[in-house]
Amino acid sequence: MAEEPLLQMLRITKDFPGVRALDNVSFEVRSGEVMGLIGENGAGKSTLMNVLCGVHRANSGEVLIDGEPVRLTSPRDAETYGIAMIHQEMSLVDSMSVAENMYLGREFTRAGFVMDYASQRAAAREVLGELGYTGSVRAAVGSLPVGSRQMVEIGKALSLNARVIAMDEPTSALSDTEITRLYEVMRLLRARGVGIIFTSHRFDEVFEITDRVTVLRDGKLVGVVRTAETGRDELIRMMVGRELSQFFTRHRAPGDWVLLRVRDLRLAGDDPSGPARIEGVSFEVPEGEIFGLAGLLGAGKTEVLQSVFGAYGPRVSGYVEVDGRPAVIRRPADAIARGVALITEDRKGSGLVPEMSLRDNITLASLQALAHFGMLRRRREREMAQARIRDLAIRTWGPAQLVRTLSGGNQQKVVLGKWLSTEAKVLLLDEPTRGIDVGAKAEIYRLLAHLSAEGCAMVIASSELPELLNLCDRIMVMREGRPSTVFSRDEATQEKILEAAAPLARLAVGGNANG
Repeated sequence: MAEEPLLQMLRITKDFPGVRALDNVSFEVRSGEVMGLIGENGAGKSTLMNVLCGVHRANSGEVLIDGEPVRLTSPRDAETYGIAMIHQEMSLVDSMSVAENMYLGREFTRAGFVMDYASQRAAAREVLGELGYTGSVRAAVGSLPVGSRQMVEIGKALSLNARVIAMDEPTSALSDTEITRLYEVMRLLRARGVGIIFTSHRFDEVFEITDRVTVLRDGKLVGVVRTAETGRDELIRMMVGRELSQFFTRHRAPGDWVLLRVRDLRLAGDDPSGPARIEGVSFEVPEGEIFGLAGLLGAGKTEVLQSVFGAYGPRVSGYVEVDGRPAVIRRPADAIARGVALITEDRKGSGLVPEMSLRDNITLASLQALAHFGMLRRRREREMAQARIRDLAIRTWGPAQLVRTLSGGNQQKVVLGKWLSTEAKVLLLDEPTRGIDVGAKAEIYRLLAHLSAEGCAMVIASSELPELLNLCDRIMVMREGRPSTVFSRDEATQEKILEAAAPLARLAVGGNANG
């Protein structure tokens, strides 16, 4: 890796009306380096990248390419200097082909005015072939899976001879297979000397792919560290000023009264005669306890929560008891009526209605309670929404703001507010902090601690082991659709959980099939 910086942003300051978004920030990327860029929402990451890409003009500071100052007054200027941005919301035209998207605004022509589609497609195939893309360049972009569309975005950047590529949350909508492929492409680009800026909320990704990490907080540069020489806790301290575990403090031990009891829960597979998706699941959660579900992808964590909530209907068998009374839950409405709420993993797809307001989303699950003789009591609805906005410290200009305009952390608070409005006794939370920054996580943790102190029983499924270890009184590990082990808070470690989660076939190879 070359030591001379390919890109330097020196002493960048950017003001917006009433706020300083960037305060004397310096940032650099070397040729053949993946530089991580992390920070809470509002830390200045997006503003810094928009300055780099010519969307915003800095109030002061300078940008250098290969040591030479450059003027970036528009995105076209950035392209001229070999700087490309791949946004989280991809900027492709669905109705146009792969090749047409790659060369949009730079179309191949003959004699200056006749479209040369054949040469354009050939050029697109050559660029994408270097990335391992094997799909048709004639295909409409809208027909492609997300991972392939991202390859087209990267190919478009390379067709511009980009030397610096900034990626904003590039894995947020990708499958594990697509993420693996993206990492391969990033390593290929790194080997070719391209400098990559990688913005992500996920620490596992930062440690997997970056060489160094730049940390911003409140619009200021906190520091730059070599990834191999730092750890997750250190990055969190740099981002928020203290360790994440300090944001979660228990005010009381769990009580004796069991609010949720599950016995022999079974979810039939898509083929009733085939194997069950989950089987033999039993646990109980007393008031005030946070009970964790751990396991590898596909182990059945999500299925447990959704089965208890009635999402699978008659495919679920077993015994469920809520607040001391047997509960027949065949649909979500039955669960809600018994005081059980589910915060889903996909908040945008199934937890929120993005085009509706905060008020409408917060009260969505409580409309029956808000109705009087079939008419919605609007004043009571407003009061409920305002109370949740206040109690959860949702950052908004008012209850009428559209949910889609909020940050991920505030959207997750709206989901929680919706279910808290139902006065639920049992909260089922599936990946409650996925896709939100560490500061928003801290606020969610404080809220969960408060709910625990109030006596709410919670079951949390999470793929982040540090999160489970910090939050949970007990953790049940799922393995291939069945419970493997239950650890107390004092017993649980990452190593023990991973060992208990390992598939039986893998354990058998090592000579220990009993787990």
